[in-house]
Amino acid sequence: MNLEKYGFMQEMVKENSAFGESAIIPARVTAVHRERYQLVCEHGEIYARLKTKEYYVESEEFPTTGDFVLIRYISNGDSQIIKTLPRKTFFSRLDPTPGRGEQAVAANFDYVFIMQSLNHDFNAKRLERYMTLAWQSKATPIIVLTKADLVENYEEYVTNIEVVAPGVEVYQVSSKTGYGMEKLKKYLQPGKTVVFLGSSGVGKSSLVNALAGEKIMDVNGIREDDSKGRHTTTYRQLIMLENGAMIIDTPGMRSVGMWDISTGLGEAFEDVEQYLGKCKFTDCKHKTEPGCAIKQALEDGSLSLERWQSYLKLKNEAKYSDDKTAYMRDKVKWHKELAKSSKRMKADKKLDL
Repeated sequence: MNLEKYGFMQEMVKENSAFGESAIIPARVTAVHRERYQLVCEHGEIYARLKTKEYYVESEEFPTTGDFVLIRYISNGDSQIIKTLPRKTFFSRLDPTPGRGEQAVAANFDYVFIMQSLNHDFNAKRLERYMTLAWQSKATPIIVLTKADLVENYEEYVTNIEVVAPGVEVYQVSSKTGYGMEKLKKYLQPGKTVVFLGSSGVGKSSLVNALAGEKIMDVNGIREDDSKGRHTTTYRQLIMLENGAMIIDTPGMRSVGMWDISTGLGEAFEDVEQYLGKCKFTDCKHKTEPGCAIKQALEDGSLSLERWQSYLKLKNEAKYSDDKTAYMRDKVKWHKELAKSSKRMKADKKLDL
């Protein structure tokens, strides 16, 4: 199997001393099954496990779906993964299981398809979270609104999206009717990788099948009352389409916890951060200080209170991953201050009337 079709380039290993040793070859992770990894390499599709010394003693970066790795190939059993190669893009979130820290989701992709369906699933707050993590990954986010056959007018949805994701391409598609599919194919070029992100029932598996032109993924139905669906995809997997493009499909995410968003927050909330650093005092807390640029923007309407609150909430959630004690202490204080701020804003509006 030609690994270059999966995006591999020789530059990835030319400075690695382990490469060139007997039986040491590159591979790409196509799925993760607990402690066992599914890979593709020059020998085809194989399975491998992590080499204990490198990963559990020397703290090598644990691989995830989409990663390129070096392996010690073993023909009659599971091969050994000895190194995770440098990533060009990487998506992670706070592990929903308490105490586990960061959860790697996918690596080495070119685009992030952030998917929401045009029914009960559409949620601007969740979209803000996906946008923050997508920008942090260093890939290009694309918003895909699925199940376009369920609505006649998209203007309200697009208006909401323009507030939380200004400048990001938005597409309305229907896997059922084929509407909008051609527009997505420009991103699915040979050697390119797209990661699908969205909640359960959003139609990720249906979209994979529609883009592939064949049934690759099983599709589950959704409940009529709330449009919630069961997880069709139970693990992250890389799928090669017939034209040479690749899709990393992910299980539906019930929660999108913040982890490292040092870059992504600024990209996703550029409309908020443009005011930071413009206050009269360099140590402004953006609460009651005179000459506060944030306070002025909130008062004159150039910045909405909802966007400011979302920004603070995501920033505080990210802080939780670094210092849980400080986060919980600040969270109580923040909620009290938020309530006071909301009351002040409402009082000011009544006076204006």
